[in-house]
Amino acid sequence: MAPAPLPPDTAPTKRITAPALERILGREFRVLDHGFVRVVDYMGGDASIVQAARVSYGAGTRPARDDENLIRYLMRHRHTTPFEMCELKLHVKLPVFVARQWIRHRTASVNEYSARYSILDSEFYIPELPDIMSQSTTDRQGRGAAMDATEAKQTRAAMRNDARRAYGRYMEMLNENEDRDPVDDNRSGVARELARINLPVNIYTQWYWKIDLHNLFRFLLLRADSHAQLEIRKYARTILDKIVRPWVPVACRAFEDYVLGGAHLSAGALDTVKRMVAGEPVTQDDSGLGKREWRELMAALGRSSV
Repeated sequence: MAPAPLPPDTAPTKRITAPALERILGREFRVLDHGFVRVVDYMGGDASIVQAARVSYGAGTRPARDDENLIRYLMRHRHTTPFEMCELKLHVKLPVFVARQWIRHRTASVNEYSARYSILDSEFYIPELPDIMSQSTTDRQGRGAAMDATEAKQTRAAMRNDARRAYGRYMEMLNENEDRDPVDDNRSGVARELARINLPVNIYTQWYWKIDLHNLFRFLLLRADSHAQLEIRKYARTILDKIVRPWVPVACRAFEDYVLGGAHLSAGALDTVKRMVAGEPVTQDDSGLGKREWRELMAALGRSSV
């Protein structure tokens, strides 16, 4: 029997592929209330990192354990260029205020939906009640304690009402309201690039975002961290758990062991640890460390900073 013909959109390849990622190409992973992340395309996998490090074209005869040890060595000693051989292209739907934080990572290629050419959808991020918190008293850019339930509900309602009101005015300026008479009212409306300027930053936008694995790990280090804003942290965790781990499982384990779950110590902090291991009682005052670095070191060691 003759083999069945290939579907028109597929072809055999000699490229390095990641079967687990192939299975989720195009699948939307939901984030927040209206957002998502999905893989559009990718290049390479764990084998690409090994191939680049060894500058070879074949898998060779080395056992898989040798390849894993090599990747872990590269990660541990910060040999970053082999990780740049892997690339990932994502389609992301996210609130504008999250996008403004995200775009600070300038090592990616980005193409965003344009409200100059198209009309934005009436979709706004409204936090869940447990995520509406008071301002932190110790961190100027973070959340603090949970708010009173009544106040949280009032805040959430205000966010929703303000978004609806702003979008209604946006459509009014565009002359796109549903109740307009297309015969009697044929005004062209305000230019889209002007009508958009009153919209709040919780409206959703979309973009294609392409980045290499080394810089993606850098993004995840900063944005999956507990100090990152909750909303962008949810995107980072989704990318890490649902996409990066299936794509490059060996590199991801090394990243989590040596970077995400590790600690980078200054010379002064390392000296403090050596003194503690030697049995010397060390306090913040005689450690030579600033208060913040001392607290961070004690937290990393699982000790009280008092």
